[in-house]
Amino acid sequence: MSYSAQNIRNICLLGHGGNGKTSLAESMLYLTGGTARLGKTTDGNTVCDYDPEETKRQISISMAVAPVEYNGCKINVLDTPGYFDFSGEVIEALQVADAAVLVCSAKGGMSVGAEKAWKLCDKRKLPRIVYISKTDEENSDYNAAFATLRERFGKNIAPVVAPIWDADKKVIGIIDVLHKRAFEAGPKGERVEIDVPADKLPVLDELYDALKESVAETSEEFMDKYFGGEDFTYAEMIQGLRQGVKDLSLFPVVCGSAVSGLGTRMLLDTIVELLPNPLEGQPLTAENADGDLSEFVAAPGALPAAFVFKTVSDQYGKYSYVKVLSGNLKPDMPIVNARTGATEKLGRLYVMTGKKADEVKELSCGDIGAVAKMDKLKTGDTLCDARKVVKVEAIPFPEPCYSVAITPKTKGQEDKIAAGLTRMNEEDLTFNWVNNAETHQMVVSGTGDMQMDVLVSKLKSRFGVESELSIPRVPYREKIRKKVEVQGRHKKQSGGHGQFGDVKIRFEPGESEELEFCEEVFGGAVPKNYFPAVEKGLRDAVQHGVLAGYPVVYLKATLFDGSYHPVDSSEMAFKTAAQVAYKAGMPDASPVLLEPIGELKVTIPDSYMGDVIGDLNKRRGRVMGMNPDGEGNQIVEAEVPMAEMGTYAIDLRSLTQSRGSFTFHFVRYEDATPQAQEKAIAEAKAMAEEAE
Repeated sequence: MSYSAQNIRNICLLGHGGNGKTSLAESMLYLTGGTARLGKTTDGNTVCDYDPEETKRQISISMAVAPVEYNGCKINVLDTPGYFDFSGEVIEALQVADAAVLVCSAKGGMSVGAEKAWKLCDKRKLPRIVYISKTDEENSDYNAAFATLRERFGKNIAPVVAPIWDADKKVIGIIDVLHKRAFEAGPKGERVEIDVPADKLPVLDELYDALKESVAETSEEFMDKYFGGEDFTYAEMIQGLRQGVKDLSLFPVVCGSAVSGLGTRMLLDTIVELLPNPLEGQPLTAENADGDLSEFVAAPGALPAAFVFKTVSDQYGKYSYVKVLSGNLKPDMPIVNARTGATEKLGRLYVMTGKKADEVKELSCGDIGAVAKMDKLKTGDTLCDARKVVKVEAIPFPEPCYSVAITPKTKGQEDKIAAGLTRMNEEDLTFNWVNNAETHQMVVSGTGDMQMDVLVSKLKSRFGVESELSIPRVPYREKIRKKVEVQGRHKKQSGGHGQFGDVKIRFEPGESEELEFCEEVFGGAVPKNYFPAVEKGLRDAVQHGVLAGYPVVYLKATLFDGSYHPVDSSEMAFKTAAQVAYKAGMPDASPVLLEPIGELKVTIPDSYMGDVIGDLNKRRGRVMGMNPDGEGNQIVEAEVPMAEMGTYAIDLRSLTQSRGSFTFHFVRYEDATPQAQEKAIAEAKAMAEEAE
């Protein structure tokens, strides 16, 4: 069935891991007939957690779509992971959602995940509802969770529901404040109406009056009516609350239990009545053919355009998840990919429910679906009509901050790992990988250790290759601090022609990072035609320093004397002689190890400042300054040796309860401290022995 944009709601479920987002999506599907049974995350049979890794770990790893049909509306529920290593999935969902449901547990209230989700919604100016989950579980405390929300966000938090407790303070029913009715959950999760308990009537009146006050504040007309003592009609209440939600001056709160189904229909009513449809949502920014940026306003009657916000590849093929921004999409219609400029035929169209794909003949404006088997499409692409080509802004993925070296357990399977990572990178743009020619390692960079663990598991299950992770090697450099003059002589006699090359070279600290080669030979002691061979010999030699085998930088080498043999001298002999001189002279030139230093910017709440700076001192970091970011955080700027940053992503997370974030970029090389030098030389030695 095709829905008009006015009857579509695109919402993403956000919140901390374990707060019940996937169970809530399951409850919505089950109670509206979208599924025949209520799945559980512990049983591994929910619609949204269908990946083998998700069922194994009992957590969400990727975003899933669950379309819920309710009261003539289609609610596209985007279920997102709560663990921060998978934040890229949350950002994909936020790019196409028109509103959010923030899931907070009645056991914990405002967790770090909810705080972060709230900030992301603020950035996108996204209307939101707060759903307090697990209200019927042991040790749950709705009042404490609600009080935490009120403390953080003040009077903007508007309860549209009041819980009903039994003698043990367990929530057994809810009161719908707006409709002044009470309900409990039936045996199959259905909504059963009950009388409003007498002791709850004063509470109901108080909450209804508070909602009336909120409605009054949304327009002058309503304000006059309110102060004139007139009651609002139901339509006016809805209109005012919708406006407050859209203006971000009102955040309705509902509660319930996904397991029993209590409160789920109330949440669905609130989504349909109060949250914006795609035509009222926040417009995306798009670039036109001239490179000018403007807001892309959704319009059903306009030329077709769609945005690819996620890619999923499995053994059956590739699905590109799209949101239709304007017009309608139909299979086989010609579309232009704004990134490449190429025109392609649109593939088959599907509506996804978890991993289940139902083919449809059309996707209407504002709807979310998937296109199958279009191999050239990538996440972030805009599909347009040739008459109006626009390119929607890229999804703002976080910068990778955690790197590991990956090696196959069986030698020779490096290509298999590379192929697997390339395929998985199509789905997940929050990680990247490179073959580091200098350290001879394949290095994967992403958001954290849990993401890396999942990549290793998927390499094994999907691509049949077992791999191991380790801390990447640090690319040190070597330089000299003293001038030395040294002779290099290569003489070899065998039957026929021998080999003879003799050079005298002065090695000294240079100005350039590249080898600086000069010659001051007088009287033809070394013929000119051998100079390039001497230089080539040295250029090969500086790739390996004498301390720990790292490349040598800032070296000036001057060929000032030597001798040759008219018959036995050759380019090869002089190249070898230059390398003999290098090996003999470098140890006497006071070599030192240089270590890479990076610029670190850590964003943290004020309260963690002492712990973070103490930790930076342990890492030999130099704090360069602190600046407020305007959101209640401080940005600490420091310079830290790269060798000390291997586990920083994990350590910062535990230091700041996941509230801190950072960026780290290489800036320069500096002399290593004696302790750091000793450690690096010992590691290089151990590595060389291992290689043998």
